[in-house]
Amino acid sequence: MGRYVVRRLLQMIPVFIGATLLIFLMVNVMGDPIAGLCGERQCDPATAAQLKKEFGLDKPVWQQYLTYMGNVFTGDFGTAFNGQKVTELMSTAFPVTIRLTIVAIIFEIVIGITLGVITGLKRGRPVDTSVLLLTLVVISVPTFVTGLLLQLLLGVEWGWIKPSVSPDANFGELIVPGLVLASVSLAYVTRLTRTSIAENRRSDYIRTAIAKGLPRRRVIVRHLLRNSLIPVITFIGTDIGALMGGAIVTERIFNIHGVGFQLYQGILRQNTQTVVGFVTVLVLVFLVANLLVDLLYAVLDPRIRYA
Repeated sequence: MGRYVVRRLLQMIPVFIGATLLIFLMVNVMGDPIAGLCGERQCDPATAAQLKKEFGLDKPVWQQYLTYMGNVFTGDFGTAFNGQKVTELMSTAFPVTIRLTIVAIIFEIVIGITLGVITGLKRGRPVDTSVLLLTLVVISVPTFVTGLLLQLLLGVEWGWIKPSVSPDANFGELIVPGLVLASVSLAYVTRLTRTSIAENRRSDYIRTAIAKGLPRRRVIVRHLLRNSLIPVITFIGTDIGALMGGAIVTERIFNIHGVGFQLYQGILRQNTQTVVGFVTVLVLVFLVANLLVDLLYAVLDPRIRYA
C-alpha cells in the first residue's frame, strides 16, 4: 500500500504541472488584463507599462509561469489587481465553499445512494419508474432555473429561508443552496447506484450468499452494497472538485461569497492572478480526491489489493 501511495503521489507531480501550465497559458491569452484596470478609457502607454512591470506582465509567459510556480511552493499565490493578496481572498472564500460542498456531498450520499439502492432492488416497479422520471427531470432542468425557483418559492413567497445567504454562511443557511448545487449530481448518483445494484444483484457471489441462508440485510449491506459502491464513490470523489469549481451559478443566485464568486469576479475583471491562484488550488483538490477514491477501493472491495 505504501509503495502504491508513493507512486501515485509521484504521478500527481507532472499532472499538476501540466494542468497549471495549461490554465496559466489559457488565462494569459484571454486579453489584456491591464486594460480592465483603467475602466472604460484606454490606459496611456506610460501607465500601462508601469502596471505591467509592477505585476510582472512585461516578462515572457514562460518566465511568468516559472516565477508563479516558484512563489506557489512558498505559499504566495500573487496579488490581485486591487492590491489584496490572493491568499487573503482564499482564506475567506474557500471555507464558505467547503461548507457548501460538504452539504452538497451529504445530499448526494444520503439521498442519492438511498434512492439508488431502493430502485435497484425494486427494478421495474412503480417506485423505480417514478424515481427514474424524477431524476431525468432534475438532470434536464438547468441549475440556475432550480436555484431561482427554490429561492422564489422558499425565500420570497413562503419565507422559509432567507433569499440571500449572510456573510457568515453557516451550515443552516447553506442547506437549500447545497441542495441546488447537488441536484444534478444527486440524480446521477441515484441512477448510477441503481444500475450498479441491479447488475451485481445477479452475480454469482450474491446467489451464493443467499443460498447459504444469510439474512437479507447482511447480503445487501456486506456483499451487494459494498461492491456496487465502487463506481459511485469514483463519481462522488471526482465530483468534489467539480462542485467547488462549478458553484459559480449557485453562489451568484444566493449571494454566497465563495470560490465561485471570486472566480466570477476574477474572470469578469480579467484578474489573472486571482483566477490562476484559485484554479491551482482546485487542481490540487481534484488530485487529492482522486487519490483518496483509489485508496477507498481496497476498503470497499477486498479483491482489490495494491502492491
